[in-house]
Amino acid sequence: MRLSNLLIVVGAVIFLVGVILRYFPSAFSWFGNLPGDIHFQGENTQVFIPITSMLVVSVVATLIFNLAGRFFGER
Repeated sequence: MRLSNLLIVVGAVIFLVGVILRYFPSAFSWFGNLPGDIHFQGENTQVFIPITSMLVVSVVATLIFNLAGRFFGER
């Protein structure tokens, strides 16, 4: 029962992010351009390491899962 509730929350979050990206594409234009994101471009190669952006994703995902766990957790 708890897994199904978690999947519903994750699906709703993915849906909301999709709606935001569809109707407000500039809302996430900062993503990938944060200080700490490493971008090397050579003559024939290109390397992008989004360190700071992935830290932001990790913090947001942790918050979402913790809030969902408290909301749908056993009481």
